[in-house]
Amino acid sequence: MIVFSAPSGSGKTTLVKHLLDTFSILEFSISATSRSPRGEEINGKDYHFLDTESFKKGVNNNSFIEHEEVYPGIYYGTLKSELKKIWINKKIVVFDIDVVGGLNIKRQFSNNTLTIFIKPPNIETLEKRLLNRKTDNSDNIKIRLAKAKKEMTSCDKFDHIVINDDLEIAKLKIEKIVREFILKK
Repeated sequence: MIVFSAPSGSGKTTLVKHLLDTFSILEFSISATSRSPRGEEINGKDYHFLDTESFKKGVNNNSFIEHEEVYPGIYYGTLKSELKKIWINKKIVVFDIDVVGGLNIKRQFSNNTLTIFIKPPNIETLEKRLLNRKTDNSDNIKIRLAKAKKEMTSCDKFDHIVINDDLEIAKLKIEKIVREFILKK
């Protein structure tokens, strides 16, 4: 398994999409969330969108390998069924998840998991990226920036840290890291 974690707006989703286009052995793990879809997000493609009650029922039924209340009242998690689906196809699972979730997966599957933290060059750049996305209001951006500062204190717990200040260079770095991991498996 390969786990990508980063503060929101660091570019991890862009980098993960690049890797999925580059390596056919990789398959994306679609996370579950209790939040509403943003923009043109599609249920079952971008996320498994669950209402809060259904999400909590899944937690109680032990349907998740990891889950967390990432923002107040907003839950994210990885369904066990998602991993089974990918493993049946003999693929390597790729996660694009928050820091706590990424570290939880690493703890559970330490011998078979590569963790990569995508770090923004600085908080100011991160704030500009979040503003340019135009998907969050100013209150949500403040919440995301506060969470980002906290998340960046955990980056040293990951196998690799890639600073995304130049997207093309970051793509090359993660390609190299992932290629070496695939060759070892």
